[in-house]
Amino acid sequence: MSIYHYVVKKPTGEETTLEAYRNDVLLIVNTASQCQFTYQYEDLQKLYAKYAAQRFTVLSFPSNEFGEQNPEDSVATASQCMLQYGVEYPVFEKICVNGSNAHPLYQHLKQAVAYEPLPRNTMQEKMLYNSIQEHYPDNLLGNNIRWNFTKFLVDRAGNVVKRFEPNTSMLDVEAAIAELL
Repeated sequence: MSIYHYVVKKPTGEETTLEAYRNDVLLIVNTASQCQFTYQYEDLQKLYAKYAAQRFTVLSFPSNEFGEQNPEDSVATASQCMLQYGVEYPVFEKICVNGSNAHPLYQHLKQAVAYEPLPRNTMQEKMLYNSIQEHYPDNLLGNNIRWNFTKFLVDRAGNVVKRFEPNTSMLDVEAAIAELL
């Protein structure tokens, strides 16, 4: 199935598809409002603002799966993203990204590109890995989403071309985006 045919919901529950983003370069991100990586909302907004005129869009899908770090409902989450972080890109309804209840879009994204093991070079990387290993060991198996702020880069034809783990440098993410624009 084409990425553009997946049914997603706006924070209000209204159903839509990704058809509106056909021919755009997309960065699809599972987010959380109370995560150690929330600073990335601002980084994602900067990328969106910088490249939106070139048909680049960030699509945010909040999830409460990892440490219950997004307990708010979808409407409150979208409002918080806008007010606290200046987010102008689309924020969708809260979804599951792993397990039997994983949203079909995320099932597709995870199967489309290979994952890379979480790096453990810096103290922050080691702490993230150890926390996941202790509390959510299944997230380290196969193509599961490891944590909040995992990113998938989609080209203009709707092909998923790259996966970025939460602690991937935003400079590396930006370089990959720029190659597709």
